[in-house]
Amino acid sequence: MTQINELAARVKDLEGQLLVCTRCGMCQSVCPLFEQTGREADVARGKLALLSGMISKIFSEPDGVNERLNRCLLCGSCADNCPSGVNVIEIFIRARAILTDYKGLSLFKKMIFRQMLANPRIFNAMTGWASKFQDLLIRSNRNEQATSCARFVSPLIHDRHFMPMAKHPFHKTLEKMQVRSTGSGVKVLLFTGCIIDKIMPHIAVASVKVLSHHNVGLTIPETQGCCGIPALASGDAKTFNFLTAYHLDRFEKEDFDYLVTACATCTSTIKKLWPTLYSGHNPSVTESARNLAAKTMDINQFLTDVVKTAPQKETKDDGPVVTYHDPCHLKKSLGIFKQPRQLLTAAGYQLTEMEDADKCCGMGGSFNLLHYDISSSIGSLKQENIADTGCDTVASGCPACMIQISDMLSRSSSRIKVRHPVELYARSLEPGK
Repeated sequence: MTQINELAARVKDLEGQLLVCTRCGMCQSVCPLFEQTGREADVARGKLALLSGMISKIFSEPDGVNERLNRCLLCGSCADNCPSGVNVIEIFIRARAILTDYKGLSLFKKMIFRQMLANPRIFNAMTGWASKFQDLLIRSNRNEQATSCARFVSPLIHDRHFMPMAKHPFHKTLEKMQVRSTGSGVKVLLFTGCIIDKIMPHIAVASVKVLSHHNVGLTIPETQGCCGIPALASGDAKTFNFLTAYHLDRFEKEDFDYLVTACATCTSTIKKLWPTLYSGHNPSVTESARNLAAKTMDINQFLTDVVKTAPQKETKDDGPVVTYHDPCHLKKSLGIFKQPRQLLTAAGYQLTEMEDADKCCGMGGSFNLLHYDISSSIGSLKQENIADTGCDTVASGCPACMIQISDMLSRSSSRIKVRHPVELYARSLEPGK
């Protein structure tokens, strides 16, 4: 009972934020998980009630509370639609960290987060080794989405159509690239992110091409690591704190005006979570994080608002049709939704909006791994809305969303391509394209 009392006391630190929730139920109407299950425990209001109960020491099973808290996409739809302004995502993440600290991390998560993610050089080496032997376990689907399937039945992979690791990650490709170190006065530090570096290096290559084309001074620090959101979402504040301090220490040695990234999740994490959820013992890290957040921009936003990109091609009525999926971390968290569309138009594409363009695709990071049945049901709705536009290509500013959408399109035998807006814009810069 003493341990439960201690747990309740720690959760009580969240009480001020919990009291803001009026239990109005507006979160029900926008929660993609509740739409699938209809369970009150799956919606934000139900989870906040659980945490309030823990403060009152009603619950004696923190494992059950932890399980319910982790049945969440962290898409932010509830917070974006909350009339009371409850910061649901921050509450859930802090609560997960408290419960994880109380329960302890599993051995598997300790290996993934503290042995791999917290050691970028080891992470690079291990994923590089895995990419060389992945063909023994997977087979290519040879489709427009470039997905693969497992050769053998796997309880983790199920029947996913997933994107394999790149044979040459971006940090290796970078060694052979000519990167502009000086430009027109605007200096950018490019943050790559794990998925782009190891699965979609072509997005980083396109980013470098576009930034160099516009005479932007470019710095790409070596041995970048993960932004820390996978660890933080699993309650591992220790790894998140380490990665935040690690990157800030490296970046402070560089001279730049903006930190730019093509990953919506990384952008949101660096701008929103590094300054507010770092809980280490060095207060200067928090101050540095705040300063960096003010200079951090999504690449679509940077190109349209700072570089002021102009149309590279005339949009033709019979030209290629693209639709755009709004990543939750861009639109709901950062309010960025016009800029990617402007970039697509500048690339000469005919933009056709899909229904519910800003509705969550169902990825949710580890949620997809733990609850694939629900994740794919949500993703199937997105796939249908994409197909209904009659587009040739669907674009999104989030690599994780691109993985989910590729899975859904591949499983439906669609020929629709999945691209990042910066890829399409980079292509428009090529002669004859």
